[in-house]
Amino acid sequence: MVRAIRRFVTIQPGGRVDLVSNELPVGSRAEVIVLLASVPAPTNGSYLASFGSGRGAFANPAEVDTFLRAERDRWEA
Repeated sequence: MVRAIRRFVTIQPGGRVDLVSNELPVGSRAEVIVLLASVPAPTNGSYLASFGSGRGAFANPAEVDTFLRAERDRWEA
């Protein structure tokens, strides 16, 4: 039987989370799942800056056009 104990906590410096409860039996094993209430959007650059950065992505619009043109030619052949 699984018993759940739900507490709202504040993330401490270094990403530390402390949970104290008399309902937690000493020495027993527990699974901890962290659900963040609100996560701010990443601020590491603009959406446009991510274009071409993924694996297999196109570096510029000309590469996309070349690829699509080749695919169309292949379909029509």
